[in-house]
Amino acid sequence: MKTQTVAVVLVNWNGIVDTLRCLTSLQFLDNEKGIEIKIIVVDNASADASASVISAKFPNVELILEKKNLGFAGGSNVGIRAALSQGARYVWLLNNDTVVHRGALSLLRAMSDPSAGVAGSKIYFAAGHEYHRNRYRESERGNVIWYAGGIIDWKNMYASHRGVDEVDHGQFDTSEETQFITGCSMMVKREVFERVGLFDEKFYMYLEDVDFCLRAVEKGYTLLYVPQSIVWHKNAGSSSVGSELHQYYMTRNRLLVGMRYAPVRTKFALAREAIRFMVIGPSIGRKAVMDAVVGKWGKA
Repeated sequence: MKTQTVAVVLVNWNGIVDTLRCLTSLQFLDNEKGIEIKIIVVDNASADASASVISAKFPNVELILEKKNLGFAGGSNVGIRAALSQGARYVWLLNNDTVVHRGALSLLRAMSDPSAGVAGSKIYFAAGHEYHRNRYRESERGNVIWYAGGIIDWKNMYASHRGVDEVDHGQFDTSEETQFITGCSMMVKREVFERVGLFDEKFYMYLEDVDFCLRAVEKGYTLLYVPQSIVWHKNAGSSSVGSELHQYYMTRNRLLVGMRYAPVRTKFALAREAIRFMVIGPSIGRKAVMDAVVGKWGKA
């Protein structure tokens, strides 16, 4: 049997503790026969000692050093290009603040479907990193769902995670098609990148995964949620949910996705909402809308 390569791509930015934890978990993966795993870490110009520590502790990991912060989209693209240039059959994108279950490579089984282009894991909040920490018993921590499939509300132009904040009781244990795969844990066939392209770096961070998935669907690929593949996520390691930075990118990038893919009625609604935001919205929201209007993309 010919060996096929799965390239795991992580983007690190001043997150050495999280990245080391993720890399450690990857060492214990149950591998599939005939599969070679290659790990690539793209360092987005970290100011800490990330590069030297990763090289020392994981000498077999390919480390790519960037001179500036390219964001998740740009940093991921650097790793994807490196993976494809080395013949990778599959690319598994992982947030650096994740820990993978040893069976997480079960994503590969979904890829045996010829129509499947992108597959994603069931993702839990890492214990203690839930949105509503006081809501859960101690025994439930680490079993609270962050992502169990992607839902796109086309009327209001919102992308959300199915099952978020729910304690897992097996309610999302069926592998099935979904509307988008989160870039937190996303496996992509080589041919999809070759036909669809890479992440759009206009987004910098947030919703680049939704945009990529929608382009893949336009090319005829299906997106599969694979609950047998389990990952834990600390959530918002680079920009906290609710922060001005998070609000800026979500506001601006939501307009970009909506104007590309939403029905005409929704586009008109988004335009009205943007005008209203410019009048009564917070200053960071007004900046996000204005940047979208004038076409200022990438890093804020």
